[in-house]
Amino acid sequence: MADAASRLTALAEELLSEPLPVRIRAWDGSESGPPGAPVLVIRRRRALRRLLWKPGELGLARAWVAGEIDVEGDLYEALDRIAGLLWDRGADAKDAVHPVRDPRVRAFARGLLGLAGPWPPPAPPAEEVRRRTGPLHTRRRDKEAISHHYDVGNDFYALVLGPSMVYSCAYWQDGSTLEDAQRDKLDLVCRKLGLKEGDRLLDVGCGWGSMAIHAARHYGARVTGITLSREQAAHARKRIAEEGLTDRIEIRVQDYRDVHDGPYDAISSIGMAEHVGSVRYREYAEDLYALLRPGGRLLNHQIARRPERDEDAYHIDAFIDAYVFPDGELAPVGRTLATLEEAGFEARDVEALREHYALTLRQWVANLERHWEQAVRATSPGRARVWRLYMAASALSFERNKIGVNQILAVRPLDGGGSRMPLRARAWTEDAHTDTDA
Repeated sequence: MADAASRLTALAEELLSEPLPVRIRAWDGSESGPPGAPVLVIRRRRALRRLLWKPGELGLARAWVAGEIDVEGDLYEALDRIAGLLWDRGADAKDAVHPVRDPRVRAFARGLLGLAGPWPPPAPPAEEVRRRTGPLHTRRRDKEAISHHYDVGNDFYALVLGPSMVYSCAYWQDGSTLEDAQRDKLDLVCRKLGLKEGDRLLDVGCGWGSMAIHAARHYGARVTGITLSREQAAHARKRIAEEGLTDRIEIRVQDYRDVHDGPYDAISSIGMAEHVGSVRYREYAEDLYALLRPGGRLLNHQIARRPERDEDAYHIDAFIDAYVFPDGELAPVGRTLATLEEAGFEARDVEALREHYALTLRQWVANLERHWEQAVRATSPGRARVWRLYMAASALSFERNKIGVNQILAVRPLDGGGSRMPLRARAWTEDAHTDTDA
């Protein structure tokens, strides 16, 4: 087929009513678009069939994961230029690729149909989550969702995350390495919780054990870590044994709703609450409150989205739901704070770390790209492509203030209203502090 790239460019520019921001290279070798711009490579025309079958983000995601489309040049620049076509950056972009009443959209769809080749579209890539049934956020469904995300191979995560094996936002300062910044984040959490020798810490969503190891080794805490991922738990137990900390740390494959051995002096929940879901968040908050002793502290480290004008219009991102975090949900930080306080907590501090997560994600993308062949062998080409797109797009979303991440420090008040918190705000930034029962 002659000059498919020029035909695609013309169709896209007619739809968008503006010049295409990237160059296109089509399966027939033709190229079109602005010179020097990042190149959207369409390797196979069946990618167009995917887009016609599932207009918008999911169709594009399937073509990306299958290796039918790619980017040549700076991935971040390409995503930034065509963000509205790759993930939801606003109503206009979202509607632009759906065959609705707009005659431009109908003309775009007809043009794609002429280029797309024989129907029907291919099956979704194997990396897409299987069809889910039953209510959201039951124990069974949550366990399956966690397994889809985390049980893809500890070797793969080690290549992406580096030696720290911490899969959450690091805490950066000038000159930090990724390892420095992750260590500083774990230490910040321990200081906010006021951990001391012998304190019982519950680490909800303990991952590969890094928080538990840091709290036990440097603060003398006795830690219970829980996760729904068997691969994470196995790796964490191995690390703990190698550190000689088995007498201080217990790792369980357990749902937070099944923990009944409180009271704990402190609870850390780092990058876990995004999995809880709005229908369960009050229950989550009440369960953690019940597990804390009076005066005990909760550190909730959680990604947040910007509030919607109509909150009922919020929907889970199609690409992330199908390939990354099945059933994951984000809430505005104000709603999270309100729910924690409704459960009985007193919120004592909120620290926004949005820019820190963008830096962290760019480091993870660099790790993945540097170890690409090893990462593909450790999981699959499609899975590696999922993580590259997800992390790069997420970095841009943090940088553009589409999403954020916050550490909320909360306390279960004493019966008389006391908090056992330091009188000076953010005393954890100092070398030493004293608590008060006032």
